[in-house]
Amino acid sequence: MIRHLGKAILPIAAVFCALAGQQASAAAPQSPTAPAVTYADLADLADSAPLVLRAQLSRLARVEPERAPGVRPGWGRFYAEAETGALLSGDALVGETLRYLVDLPLDSRGRPPRLIRKPVFLFAAPVAGKPGELRLVAPDAQVPWDTASEASLRAILTELVSPGAPARVTGVREAMHVPGELAGEGETQIFLATRDGSAASIAITRHAGAEPSWGVSFSEVLDTSSRPARETLRWYRLACFLPAALPPGSNLSEGAAAQAQAQTDYRLVIDALGPCPRNRS
Repeated sequence: MIRHLGKAILPIAAVFCALAGQQASAAAPQSPTAPAVTYADLADLADSAPLVLRAQLSRLARVEPERAPGVRPGWGRFYAEAETGALLSGDALVGETLRYLVDLPLDSRGRPPRLIRKPVFLFAAPVAGKPGELRLVAPDAQVPWDTASEASLRAILTELVSPGAPARVTGVREAMHVPGELAGEGETQIFLATRDGSAASIAITRHAGAEPSWGVSFSEVLDTSSRPARETLRWYRLACFLPAALPPGSNLSEGAAAQAQAQTDYRLVIDALGPCPRNRS
C-alpha cells in the first residue's frame, strides 16, 4: 500500500531553482538510442533499488550542461516531476508528487524522448526527510513502462524477497573434476563465490553412453538436476555474472586430463545458460 503525504511541494536542491520555466519540449519522437530494456536490465536495477515505483511523468526540465557533470555523450540531465502510480517494492513514505534527476538520450535536435504523461518505472532510494524526493540508483534508472516489462519486473521482485532467494554470485572459488571408474565417467564440482558468503555450487556428472547432466544449488547440497530456467533469478545470478572460463588457479583437478575435463564441463554450463543480453550501458 502506498502511503501518500499529499501534494505539498517540499524544498529541493538549489540547482532546481534555476530550472523554473525551462519545460522540456516533448515534440520529438523517442530516440533510437533508448532501446527496450531486457530482463537483465530490470534485474540489475531492481536488485539495487530500495524503492521500485510506477509513476506518470508530468514535467521534464533540462539541467544546464555546466550543472550536469558526468553525463554521457548524446544524453542530457533533466529535472523530472511525476505522479506516483504504485509502489511495487520497498517500505518508505512517498509523496503523490515525486521529484528527481534523470539522464535521458537526446535526438538530433537535442530533445529527449516523448515521455510526458506516460508511465515509467523508477528505481530509486528515498531522500531522508523529503518524501517527495527520490535519488535514482543510476542516472538512467527511469524505464518506460509496458505490460511485458511490468510482468517481468513483478516476477523479479517476487523472487528477490522469497525465502531461499539465490545469493548474488561474484565469481568462481574453485572447481574440481573427479574421474569415474569407467572411461567417460566422472563428476565436476564448481564452487561459487557469493556476496554474502552463502553456499552456491554447480555439479556436472557424466555417465558412459549418456548425455552429461548438470544442476545448480544455492545451498550446501549439491544438485545435478536443478537447471535454472531462462529469465529467472537463478539463471540471472549465473548467466550474467559467471566468467566465460574458469579463472586461473581455480581449477584444483589433479592431472592434465582432469583439469581439461573441468574446463570442458564449465564451458558446457556456460553454453547452456546462454548469453545475458543487456541494453543499458
